[in-house]
Amino acid sequence: MTTLTSPLNRQPDKLDYSSPTQFRFMINQLPKVQFFTTAANIPDISLGEAVIPTPFKNIPLMGDKLTYGNLEVSFIVDEFLENYITIHNWLIGIGFPKSRTQFSSFRSDTSNNPTSAKTVSPDTVGAATPDRGMYSDATLTILSNKNNPLVEVRYSDIFPVSLSALSYSQDATDVTYQTAEISFRYKLYEIVTL
Repeated sequence: MTTLTSPLNRQPDKLDYSSPTQFRFMINQLPKVQFFTTAANIPDISLGEAVIPTPFKNIPLMGDKLTYGNLEVSFIVDEFLENYITIHNWLIGIGFPKSRTQFSSFRSDTSNNPTSAKTVSPDTVGAATPDRGMYSDATLTILSNKNNPLVEVRYSDIFPVSLSALSYSQDATDVTYQTAEISFRYKLYEIVTL
């Protein structure tokens, strides 16, 4: 007879490991980035702590606010820089470096763009609406070794905060295709087992 603490009851029932190459990243606002994505992460999450001072040792207590890390995505830049320019324009629309009309025109363009709503299934990612034209939703799907979806990480209200530079050089001896990295902030993410 075994008890709940028996080693037999504590054995895992699924022995497959998670592969870092089995994933699919989808973002509603950037369909041209989706195809060329080479890396994406599940960001870190941390809970702050409170400290009770005492004369001997400070006593830590659980905090009450979560801090989420950035969503980092790497992608291969296409020859005409279309996917890079899409993200660049999103950042320009948010930051409007030349005039305030850049903000309003980007918001109306992304809210009325019918192509972004068609690129991804509405069950997977929420479509941009006129009052949320500056944000998008995204989904990172973790796949099995047979490319079946297992887990979805759903990001709400993401927006870019940085885009890496592209470097060109005549000194290269081999062709290494351009890659770029984007950092996103978001409201929160949730992990859903399918």
